[in-house]
Amino acid sequence: MTDSIEPELADKRKRARKIVRILARGYPDAVCALAHESAYQLTVATILSAQCTDERVNATTPALFAKYPTAEALAKSRQADVEKIVRPLGFFRNKAENIRGFAKKLIEDFDGELPKTLEEMTTLPGVGRKTANVVLGTWYGLPTGVVVDTHVKRISNLLGLVDTKNADIIERELNEILPKKEWIMYSHRVIHHGRQVCIARRPQCANCALLTVCERVGLNELANE
Repeated sequence: MTDSIEPELADKRKRARKIVRILARGYPDAVCALAHESAYQLTVATILSAQCTDERVNATTPALFAKYPTAEALAKSRQADVEKIVRPLGFFRNKAENIRGFAKKLIEDFDGELPKTLEEMTTLPGVGRKTANVVLGTWYGLPTGVVVDTHVKRISNLLGLVDTKNADIIERELNEILPKKEWIMYSHRVIHHGRQVCIARRPQCANCALLTVCERVGLNELANE
């Protein structure tokens, strides 16, 4: 069993390195798509981005951060006031409750300073592994795990790097095959690639730099062929 598994893992790691190099050439300056000016803002924006586009979050957070510029301010907010601002993002009651709870616990347990470990970050309301990985990677530069959003999930499957829709399994498998130093930028670059080229309902395969290393798993009909 080991003999059959190891060559497959080695092959995936080799292909993953090629993919990383191609993405680096195509998106050398890729950054987090969520607008933010602090770790507090990035965490709140990431919590709000659940089941919502980054564009809509970026259109909403300026008003939110203008009214609540710090965790202290948000911790003292009224639920109804926060709900009114985040209503356009959907699930606004839960999201308002989560970011208010996050701010309160951040003040109570960490004196308003974002912790720098995955274990501590995930003790905060509304903060799961994905949000923690986003903040720790983007703000602190700590590669705690690959961020698995819808683009990373879809494209990593298309590329044949993973074969599951489970985000936790995808993160674990990508962590295993990608060089650790690439964990942060892989996600940023795949997200940009997913928006510009490998678009969910109309992938531009003929114009994709990854075409030679992509197994195109699940694509039965290609719009550009």
